[in-house]
Amino acid sequence: MTGRFITFEGGEGAGKSTQIERLRRRLEAASREVLSTREPGGSPQAEKIRSFLLEGRAKHLGPFAEALLFTAARIDHIDRTIVPALERGVHVLCDRFADSTKAYQGAFGQVDAALIQSLERTALRDLRPDVTFILDLPAEVGLSRVRQRLADRREGADRFEQEDIAFHRTLRDAFLAIAKAAPERCVVIDADRDPDEVEEAIWATLRERLPELTSGEARPSEAACDHVA
Repeated sequence: MTGRFITFEGGEGAGKSTQIERLRRRLEAASREVLSTREPGGSPQAEKIRSFLLEGRAKHLGPFAEALLFTAARIDHIDRTIVPALERGVHVLCDRFADSTKAYQGAFGQVDAALIQSLERTALRDLRPDVTFILDLPAEVGLSRVRQRLADRREGADRFEQEDIAFHRTLRDAFLAIAKAAPERCVVIDADRDPDEVEEAIWATLRERLPELTSGEARPSEAACDHVA
């Protein structure tokens, strides 16, 4: 596979969607072919599972059942979207991936780590992200951003946005632990600052880690996106 696979992780309101869109524009300005996708979702069957999960319809089944559903969605996403794109030389930017299952169902849901690892091996096989950006900010800041976004759009909170502050603090700690355990893949980015600064930090990391991807006439985004995730 000649395409590069870059994932974005972090708590609710960290700005993943905003930064993925900014990076997509910047890479396309450098004449790179890019696909932006998300989890759960990213393929027709995975999007159906996404709706089921985020509507909270699986919550009563418990964290392990949720982990199984996330894994089922991930397998379809990988097989139908991610791998075919990478094989064509398309660079894939993904909003959440396997690390989210470790954090949400593993760390907070307390699903046994060995079970989480087994599910990950089954779903990913030989696929691993080239770089994972973990957008880090205090849980209180992230939830404040989420509330503002929901108010602006007149939307209700999803399954995970509804959880209390303890849940979101645990998630933050889990993502930081994941980054510490895999420094060759993960880069922690301070997301509690201006989106332009976050964008530049991401671009600087890619210049260092994937220089072949960033060469060319790339330029900063002309406008920020108006949402965070």
